[in-house]
Amino acid sequence: MSLQKFDTVIDRMERAFDYAMNLGQPIDAIKVLYSMNAQLPDDMQLDMEDIESESMVKQFISEYKPQLKSLILEYRQRLMNF
Repeated sequence: MSLQKFDTVIDRMERAFDYAMNLGQPIDAIKVLYSMNAQLPDDMQLDMEDIESESMVKQFISEYKPQLKSLILEYRQRLMNF
């Protein structure tokens, strides 16, 4: 995938995540995080846990969102070097 295409896809997903959170739909936001993770190469993907209850939603987002953001930046660097 090219850097431009990756940036476009991730930008759309980040907007979808923000939209879901602003609408108070954190479960949909988590689905977006799973999709963002799937855009990364297999060797960079997070091993995300399944949500067992709604009480875990905030913890899931606060744990995985920053990690995912860091991996996205790392993958962008990788794409820029190709």
